[in-house]
Amino acid sequence: MVAWMAGLFYLPRLYVYHCETTAGSAESERFKVMERRLLKQITTPAMIATWVFGLTLVVTPGVIDWSRGWWYAKLTAVILMTGFHGMLARWRRDFLMDRNTRPARFYRIANELPTLLLVVIVIMVIVQPF
Repeated sequence: MVAWMAGLFYLPRLYVYHCETTAGSAESERFKVMERRLLKQITTPAMIATWVFGLTLVVTPGVIDWSRGWWYAKLTAVILMTGFHGMLARWRRDFLMDRNTRPARFYRIANELPTLLLVVIVIMVIVQPF
């Protein structure tokens, strides 16, 4: 989970810096390699592992109190985080084809979404408010 979150925090930051390069330049090509490696070799395998271990906990008898609502909120946040991961992959393809049309500010704002989702997840697990 920690590796997945690290990737979700760092990849939009790479996109911010990638926006500041000229398409086709050596810098742009270096960012493409960095983004691919981060997404394909670290972030995506970490997401898969997080889902596998999480689903293993869910199917383990007695781990989840199905009458409590906090875990549904946590699951919703994890699903949204997975959707964000998919958006990052799509944005990477735009950069790969030199078709990015979004400004650096867009990626700076997008960089905050995983933080908000992580806060929700941690509060749900620790506090279990409902």
